[in-house]
Amino acid sequence: MEPQDMVTKKLLETVKIIAMVGLSPKEEKPSNRVAKYMKAAGYRVIPINPQHEEILGEKSYKTLADIPDKVDVVDIFMRAENVVPVVEEAVKLTPKAVWLQLGIINDEAKAIAKKKGVAFIQDKCIKIEHERPIGSPQG
Repeated sequence: MEPQDMVTKKLLETVKIIAMVGLSPKEEKPSNRVAKYMKAAGYRVIPINPQHEEILGEKSYKTLADIPDKVDVVDIFMRAENVVPVVEEAVKLTPKAVWLQLGIINDEAKAIAKKKGVAFIQDKCIKIEHERPIGSPQG
């Protein structure tokens, strides 16, 4: 198993609270399916979506700064060109990791997280990583 895979697996074993930026209330959207899965797997998912009061039975916040609780992972479902300000806000919460979902890559965001000592994962789906047995190839 690649060292990064071990880091990812270990991270998912130690975190409890995931803030999902861009979580959609629409069931057909990937963010909604991922959030439902992670909730069913025992994680608390905090929606960040300024257009909704509640998503999946959880209070939705307008921004990361509005969350009163400690967040372990900030999982971002946004276009790559829009993530830098979100990552700048995320690192202020000192989460264990900032996570950009599958297909989202932003090296400037990565540099911001690394500079603050926050683990950074990009271009991976948190649901797929959680489901994947240790040692199996990415899919």
